[in-house]
Amino acid sequence: MNSPKTILITGCSSGIGYATAIELKNRGHNVIATARKPEDVLRLTQEGFTAVQLDLADSGSIQQAARQAIELTDGKIDALFNNGAFGQPGAVEDLTRDVLRYQFETNLFGTHELTNLIIPVMRKQGHGRIIYNSSILGLVAMTYRGAYNASKFALEGLADTLRLELYGTNIHISIIEPGPILTNFRQNALALYKKNIDPINSFHKETYKIMEARLQKQGAAAAFTLPAKAVAEKVIHALEAKQPAIRYYVTFPTYLFAFLKRILPISWLDNVLRKIQ
Repeated sequence: MNSPKTILITGCSSGIGYATAIELKNRGHNVIATARKPEDVLRLTQEGFTAVQLDLADSGSIQQAARQAIELTDGKIDALFNNGAFGQPGAVEDLTRDVLRYQFETNLFGTHELTNLIIPVMRKQGHGRIIYNSSILGLVAMTYRGAYNASKFALEGLADTLRLELYGTNIHISIIEPGPILTNFRQNALALYKKNIDPINSFHKETYKIMEARLQKQGAAAAFTLPAKAVAEKVIHALEAKQPAIRYYVTFPTYLFAFLKRILPISWLDNVLRKIQ
């Protein structure tokens, strides 16, 4: 490993963000761990992390967290891991404008605002790594995940553009594309489904019964599910490698669909994707 780096990570209360924070801390890196809820910030602090409250759906919270992170690090942030996100389930025709907007507030707009606050720090110091946690659903769209699909497609579009615009600055952009990872993602998605979707009056109510069963399933709900540490390993490479990769695939399904997207006609790929619940 090279010399210790300072990295700001969003969404560290559990799952990928938490696992990544632990792995990087254990490797001697200086981790600024963020979480939305104050009680999670307190817990992270008690576990020995430098922790900051950050709600990606709140511009004021983002600006305050960025200021805190810059102050805590004396203006040196080597890397930003844009991990914080959630998934709103539901058929596209059942998503209201407000529900779709909230999905984008966290997964795209908040991430974008935070990134733009950190880029000047990296420009000043002459280097940096910006790592985006996307998804297999930033590669291909799957049914009843339209809000999340759209947010991740948009995130990858911004990240790809930013990579082109930062060429020559020594600020590297990497995108991580996980497939099924064992986290609290489904439990959180189920709560949002119950809050924002009306299955009784939906054309898709029978399909929703299948989706509800999947969201309530304990443990891995899909084949080839990996622990959150599998993503942390990719973040380690993106942070420490002399030349980080532009894209990192995680889990067999991500590799598979990246391959199928390249070789199959769109209609054939659609036939495959429609079978996935």
